[in-house]
Amino acid sequence: METYIEAQAPVAHSVYDPMLPNLSRVQRVQWDTRDTFSVELLPKSGDDIPAFKAGQFNMLYVYGVGEIPISISGDPGRRDVLIHTTRAVGTVTRAMSELGTNAMLGVRGPFGTSWPVELGRGKDIVIVAGGIGLAPLRPAMYRVLAQRAQYGRVVLLYGARTPGDVLYGKELKQWRAEFDLDVFVTVDRATGNWRGSVGLVTQLIGRAPFDPQNTVAMVCGPEVMMRFTTMELEKRGVSSENIFVSLERNMKCAIGLCGHCQFGPVFTCKDGPVFCHSHIQHLLNKWEI
Repeated sequence: METYIEAQAPVAHSVYDPMLPNLSRVQRVQWDTRDTFSVELLPKSGDDIPAFKAGQFNMLYVYGVGEIPISISGDPGRRDVLIHTTRAVGTVTRAMSELGTNAMLGVRGPFGTSWPVELGRGKDIVIVAGGIGLAPLRPAMYRVLAQRAQYGRVVLLYGARTPGDVLYGKELKQWRAEFDLDVFVTVDRATGNWRGSVGLVTQLIGRAPFDPQNTVAMVCGPEVMMRFTTMELEKRGVSSENIFVSLERNMKCAIGLCGHCQFGPVFTCKDGPVFCHSHIQHLLNKWEI
């Protein structure tokens, strides 16, 4: 059966050499949780940021340190600022988190496939995120909300380890206050004065309000979470062809030359990072791929 995946957007600012970083200026580094931060980048004077689609990623280069792939987590409708959210867990991300205003970063991209927001028109949208997996899904949420009347129910299911690990807390509160959105947040372990749901995000799927026969689902998080989430969605009756997942596996070059991100017969950087679940289901269930 033919399945849908949105096309890769043109790499507008890397026409001559996709391996050559372009300079962007840091506007702000903002800590979202104790170990997760967002870096806001401004284009060169007089330029707009390159157009991107929800779900695509950039390669960010800290000069003298190294380069890493990070999904774009800002609004695709904005051309004045480029936002990436990541954890400070390695040499490059730690160096990035310490950058000050007006520091320069190298940017290559955007690369990769995108979330099927067009396919979802006229259908219910279910977005399931685990931990920092909300960051690659946030642009899809922005696109759906910008054209809210073209969709059925919009459901966001989000799980974090603890209340202190909840990403974009203020924005989640705003979305929960909207009458035409269904937002459910759960944590694995309650701390402090948390009075919300406690448990795995997969436990929310059974009671979430959507029509499984008319739903497009988008899922991002740890691979084990995505495996069980897709299983629960299929139990509800969502077709595997209408479930999409995002993978980011050891990407180095972003154009399919180095082979670091090979996942069975596919390359995450050029065939993904967004995949139709029916295309890679057999790979997710194999150990050590």
